[in-house]
Amino acid sequence: MNTSYLFLANGFEEIEALTVVDVMRRAGMDLKTVSITDTHTVTGAHGITVKADVLYSETDFITPEWLIIPGGMPGAEHLSKFAPLNTLLKSQAFSGKIAAICASPGLVLGPLGILDGKEATCYPGFEKFMPDAIVRDTPVVALDRLITANGPSAAMRFALAIVANSMGENIAQEVGSGMLFYPKSMNFYF
Repeated sequence: MNTSYLFLANGFEEIEALTVVDVMRRAGMDLKTVSITDTHTVTGAHGITVKADVLYSETDFITPEWLIIPGGMPGAEHLSKFAPLNTLLKSQAFSGKIAAICASPGLVLGPLGILDGKEATCYPGFEKFMPDAIVRDTPVVALDRLITANGPSAAMRFALAIVANSMGENIAQEVGSGMLFYPKSMNFYF
């Protein structure tokens, strides 16, 4: 299994980013947090500061499994304006897997055309940035190589959908159960 990367910009939504990191690491997945700033220290939208594993400028993204984009404002705006990430996402859209939550499906993936003709969800109000997507009013939409979610309350389902995609539903159920999270099914299109 290749390394996955979760991108952090100042103003990221802490629940969305850190829930994904926690759940994926509990599942034994190789995930690195990446600061798009010039420092490892990144502060979230609610004042929580974290230390990213690596800097974007010092990371070689060779065949990543997942590129994961948390939401939060103004974090999603910062990610959308970071040209190197946009280039990486466009490349990944042809060969790998992408996951985005909250404002990021609209602000980051929508303008890049990554959601065109695909089912997706996002934080209410950000649909206008993804006009060619098939927008679903649901917490999580999990496709084979694209997972989107609508906001902080969907963070656990979003993270488990990534685990289920990579490691299978049994592992996702095991990780979720260990955290006392019992979804009715691992069908994450709900």
